[in-house]
Amino acid sequence: MIFVPLPFIVTLLLVILAIRMVRQHDGLAPERWPFLTLIALYALQSVLLGLRWGYDIIALMPVQAVLAALIAAFAWISFSNLARDTNPSWLRLAPHLLPAAIVLVLMIFWRGPVGIFITATFAAYGVALFWLARHGPDGLVSSRLDGALLSYRSLLITATALLASATADIVISFDFYRTGGAHAGAVVAIGNVISLLALGTAAAIASSTQSTEPAPSPQPQPPAPAPASGPTEEDGAIARSLNELMQARQLYRDPELNLGRIARRMNLPARRVSIAVNRVHGASVSQYVNDFRIRAAREMLEKSDEPVTRLMFDCGFISKSNFNREFLRLTGTNPTDYRRRHQTRPTGKAPAPEPELLPAPRKTLFMSP
Repeated sequence: MIFVPLPFIVTLLLVILAIRMVRQHDGLAPERWPFLTLIALYALQSVLLGLRWGYDIIALMPVQAVLAALIAAFAWISFSNLARDTNPSWLRLAPHLLPAAIVLVLMIFWRGPVGIFITATFAAYGVALFWLARHGPDGLVSSRLDGALLSYRSLLITATALLASATADIVISFDFYRTGGAHAGAVVAIGNVISLLALGTAAAIASSTQSTEPAPSPQPQPPAPAPASGPTEEDGAIARSLNELMQARQLYRDPELNLGRIARRMNLPARRVSIAVNRVHGASVSQYVNDFRIRAAREMLEKSDEPVTRLMFDCGFISKSNFNREFLRLTGTNPTDYRRRHQTRPTGKAPAPEPELLPAPRKTLFMSP
């Protein structure tokens, strides 16, 4: 019977995720290639894990070590691009190839500190990703507002996984010290399989929420103020201007809308807009915009018989799960139940008179999505 290691199954799932990413977006925009590269690295590392621990091919260990350093670096590159309102460039990529190059040199000339260096690399990038997450979902200015929360959660998952990997390396080193590595194989195999699958899913989710709007060349902007305890007059002015922009232009209906685009329309730094919305409304920008979207959805549910899915798209949502979650957050119910309870006849359209002697067919005012 042919033995198929579990990491090979994980590789297949990661490849399916990558194919789905490409198909969903009719190709791959430049903004998403770091995430696709990251998933490809996860898949390759999973294959190497299967060969190493399933068939005991020790010669693959140097490749695994170099690939591990690349994975940590590309995790940072991918999510840091979501925090920038510009397209990724090779100039920003180059410095993050240095850890992998150092590992390669160490594997050739001095293997002793390789484990320590990889552990430090994972820990450093994990801490860096948590630092990137300090501004919350609004910090991911290139992520669609419809999916900013999912991108943020994916960022936290990736940061946690990197730190967990660094911790696992320390545990493995301690196991070698105490028992000669009796449990190292199981820890590495199981831990890495779980981590790679979680990381691949997180990367696919984050990529799917990334806006594909072409980013302009960065313009110099005044620095955002430090957070204050309460809203300032300038915060109020920004919030009023944004509210007028939302109502007059109905920007919330754009499914690709992100914080970066809003900031450009207002000629302000994205962080400045985020701070003003946080202080005045006590919510993130994604929640603020989704409030407009759900308000529009409620009005359409009350006055039209259009399918819920069509209304969802008209209001600016792309994901049905996000739409249902936000609708529940703001109304306490789901769209179908809301329509059933609140729908009224369109104004100005009186019902046609019906013959008194002949029973009219029963009509329903409701249409399920």
